[in-house]
Parts: sequence; structure tokens; C-alpha cells
Amino acid sequence: MSQSLIENAIAHMKQEKTKLKDKNDLFGEPQIVIVGCGGAGGNTITRLHRLGVKGAKTIAINTDKQDLDLVDADEKLLIGKSITRGLGAGGYPEVGERCARESSREIEELLQGADLVFITAGMGGGTGTGASPVVAEIAKKQNAIVVGMVSTPFNVERARLIKADEGLDKLRKKADSVVVLDNNRLLEFVPNLPIDQAFSVMDQLIAETVKGITETITLPSLI
Repeated sequence: MSQSLIENAIAHMKQEKTKLKDKNDLFGEPQIVIVGCGGAGGNTITRLHRLGVKGAKTIAINTDKQDLDLVDADEKLLIGKSITRGLGAGGYPEVGERCARESSREIEELLQGADLVFITAGMGGGTGTGASPVVAEIAKKQNAIVVGMVSTPFNVERARLIKADEGLDKLRKKADSVVVLDNNRLLEFVPNLPIDQAFSVMDQLIAETVKGITETITLPSLI
């Protein structure tokens, strides 16, 4: 390869980079927010924060102060303080929903200016199941594109399955798209995996998926 071809290629890359910067200056870079609702959502946010996700803000929302204190995130919000006093939703989605609505103004402020909002949660619990549709509703009112990225319970968690189905139905009505990752499918590939480890694997899978999509949007391509 001749020296002139290399120099031309480098010059072309510089020109493209300048064009990209000019476009960003004109239209602004996309504002992406990733919200983790409840315990499972918070775990995903912590993993994302530690992985490092370029060009996005991470937010953890919970009714349980102790759980929230353990999360690594750019922003944290304890919702429904007057309802649960920071002690959690007790596995009741209706409580999680009430808490989110009570704190709707604070959620609005955190989502202000967002173009794309990812919502991660584990369906079947109280806060994640109840709050995530409210967060989606608030984001949509602010004209953001909303994508849910949620996991569903194991078949052995029968009480949580019914709650998960009801929560999913509500979330699908509010979000533009919902990606459901079924914990049971994971056990089909690794049948002897302990359930607590399966939860961790699913958290990691969701985190890496959201990170990949986000950085596809925010980072300049070399191709």
C-alpha cells in the first residue's frame, strides 16, 4: 500500500469526523437515559455503571432505601417516601405504582430532555412491576422513545408470574417496544445453574444488551 493511499484515507477519516461534529453541533447529540426500577432494575444499573456506558445517564428508582443505597448510578430516586417510608413495596405492584405516581414530578425532572429512555426491571415484584409503566408513561408525555428491557420470573415463582403478566400488559401499553427476557429459557441452556446465579447472569445479559444498543447510537462508527 502506497504512502499516498494511507494519507488519503487518514484525510478522509478526518473529514468525516468533522462532518459528524458539525451535525452534532447543529442537531445536538441524542439524550439517552437508562432507568432501573426496583431491585432487579437496580442490579442492572449497577452492572451498566461498572461496565461503563458511553453517552447515557443511568438512573435507579426504588421504594427500598437499603437496596437503593447499594446501587451505583448517576442519579438515584427513592419514590413514595410517605407511602412506604423507604421500606419497599412488599411485593405489591399496586404499591409500586402509587409510589411512582406520588413521585411523578421528580421522575419528570430526571427524564427532562431525554430522546430515548430504556426501562429495565424484573417483572413480578412490587416496585419494578408497578413503577415501570408509570415511568414509561411519563417519558412518553415528554416525547421520548421508550424501550422496556425486562425479565420474567422462573416457573417455580408461581405467585410472581401472575403479577408479571399484568405488569407486562401495562408496560406494553405505555412503551414503544418491550423486550422480554425469560429466565426459564436461561435454565434450558444451563439446567443446573442455581437460581441466584441465574438472576446474576440475566442482569448481566440485560446490561450488556442495553449498553450495546446505546453505544451503537452514541458512538461514531468506523464503517
